Amino acid sequence: MGLKTYILKRFAYMLVLTFFVLTLNFIIFELIPGTNGVLESLIGSGKNFSQAQIDALKALYHIDDPVQVRYGAYMYNMLTLKFGLSFRTQNPVLQDMEGFLPNTLVLLGISTLLSIVIGIGLGILSAHKRGGAVDSTSVFASLTTFSLPTFWMGLLLLAVFSVQLSWFPFGGNIPDSWLIHPPSNILTVITTKIWYAFLPVTVLTLFQYGFYVLLTRATMLEALTEDYIITARAKGLSETKVLVKHAFKNASLPIITSVALAFASILGGAIITETVFRWPGLGLWTFLSIGFKDIPVLQAIFFISAMAVIIANFIADLIYGIIDPRIKYS
Repeated sequence: MGLKTYILKRFAYMLVLTFFVLTLNFIIFELIPGTNGVLESLIGSGKNFSQAQIDALKALYHIDDPVQVRYGAYMYNMLTLKFGLSFRTQNPVLQDMEGFLPNTLVLLGISTLLSIVIGIGLGILSAHKRGGAVDSTSVFASLTTFSLPTFWMGLLLLAVFSVQLSWFPFGGNIPDSWLIHPPSNILTVITTKIWYAFLPVTVLTLFQYGFYVLLTRATMLEALTEDYIITARAKGLSETKVLVKHAFKNASLPIITSVALAFASILGGAIITETVFRWPGLGLWTFLSIGFKDIPVLQAIFFISAMAVIIANFIADLIYGIIDPRIKYS
């Protein structure tokens, strides 16, 4: 099977998987009790809706329509990114998402990249120094930070560096004064945002990097026992080339999958960390939406997150054949 045929086959598989994800997403929210009650509470919240406005809201959310009509409208809206209006804010979901998405991309993008680079680097070093002090320290530290809850690490850092030492702000992503008088100096904006992002980025990096250390170490230890490593060393290649060009390249397939899924999960946000640090990203938005039973927002977030994972798996499958020529597209 050629590459073009393989891509078409995988694309068809993605379409089928997308259909099942959308259907499951619809069923889950249909089974949640009290969904209609949220809209009824909104109508009876003292905003003095007219009967015409009430009818328009019910038509918008398909409250009185049969399930097959709601399902058809839901599928069309999801595929065309028409997620409707938020129950909580009454703004278009995409409009609210545009406000939260950049903050999550900054927070999780930086922390994910740092954790991957640090984790893979330490994993290669640990495998090379197996049984030594560097290996033992690295594995112990990785297991420790990977096992600690993110909310505990976040609260600990806030208590020490925000409350006791006053080195960093107590949550948020910008000073409150900026809401009234935003600064004009771009350097001030960048340095202040880095200052606010330092603690949550640190928490997420500490939590994530240990996984890559352990995974890289395990795959590298297996690769270093292969005959081609002995041959490479016998040819007089430097240890750096042996580790990176030969061992790591052949040990990287499971790492590629993990990295692809890690970047895909960025669009899901970091609910616990963003809530602890009051970071206005998709995670905090999801937390607020769960409390309000904001179904349009939750459906949109879960759909976008699922699609990101599906696309990431597809990209990882294509990269496999580039990294390892022994893999055939079939």
